[in-house]
Amino acid sequence: MSEIITLDMNTPSVQYLCKKDKRLAKVISMVGSITYEPHNEDPYSHMIHEIIEQMMSIKAGQAIYRRLETLCDGSITPDIISRLSDEAIRNCGTSNAKVSFIRELTTAVVNKTLVFADLTDMTDAEVMSKLTSIRGIGSWTAKMYLIFILNRQDVLPFEDGAFLQAYRWLYKTDDTKPSSIKNKCQKWRPYSSIAARFLYKALDSGYTKSEFHLYKE
Repeated sequence: MSEIITLDMNTPSVQYLCKKDKRLAKVISMVGSITYEPHNEDPYSHMIHEIIEQMMSIKAGQAIYRRLETLCDGSITPDIISRLSDEAIRNCGTSNAKVSFIRELTTAVVNKTLVFADLTDMTDAEVMSKLTSIRGIGSWTAKMYLIFILNRQDVLPFEDGAFLQAYRWLYKTDDTKPSSIKNKCQKWRPYSSIAARFLYKALDSGYTKSEFHLYKE
């Protein structure tokens, strides 16, 4: 079992972020601590899940993934996916393009072009390059892998819709150009992923439904 990680005001990285960004510090005080277990998902099934959720709501993506999981008798593996027809995968509710992307990933894993264990020792840039070399895996999918599977600390997921929603709320801006976000969030480095985790929790907890006020309780 992986180590359980808690992020709170006693965590040096959180203290650093609070000193660097008073708005983020307010969010951290609002949402409280975050506890999670990194590396606790099968990397292959995680990637399948992320491919399915590309360009759709989390709710819809989860429903399709659950149908595929049921089709695979509860365990999505390269061997089982290889035995399924395209039609069977498509009938779970996914598109022809995503069926193709699932095939590309599966082939890479079966042929050992992609060995997930090797990614652990690679730099963030090397992981991004390796994953995005597979058709159907873009920057968003690769960054989700870096943050949630490899637990990398300095990944800024500006391609992610949920992150952008929380970012707009936090800074009261509609300017979500990558260059603008990188500039604004430069102060988070080297803990951009941790900052993103607190924004995700603020979104999940419903705080973003109300206007952000820095000094209002």
